[in-house]
Amino acid sequence: MNQKKVIQLPSPATQFDVLLSPTPRGARLARLLAVDWLRTLDLPYRVTQAAEQVVAELAANAATHGRVAGRDFRLALLSGADSLRIEVTDTRGDGLPVLRVPAPGADSGRGLLLVEALADRWGVGLGPVPRKTVWAELDLPRP
Repeated sequence: MNQKKVIQLPSPATQFDVLLSPTPRGARLARLLAVDWLRTLDLPYRVTQAAEQVVAELAANAATHGRVAGRDFRLALLSGADSLRIEVTDTRGDGLPVLRVPAPGADSGRGLLLVEALADRWGVGLGPVPRKTVWAELDLPRP
């Protein structure tokens, strides 16, 4: 009797997690690794572009404002049926991010405005001490 073998190809991982140094190089690497992982998910271009920008902004904030000497920051990406969640955790529990409009002509301060514009939801979670996690979610289109 002839039996056919069914080969199941592995599905892309639904979670990505990495520790990175809280430096400009670490922030850049976070964006590059996120883009590489997002390619495996076959998401719409709009979602991957928005996710890339959100990761870039949150990682830059972690490297700039959440930096503690000798402590890494964590990037986590979680893909669910309905949304893509981006989490950046640093080890500085103080200095929570606040959405504010920068002064005219300011060179910085627009990162969270961009996250607000691109993400469907975002927020901050505390703990365990001394950590904080800034997260953003992007809704995925229904098939």
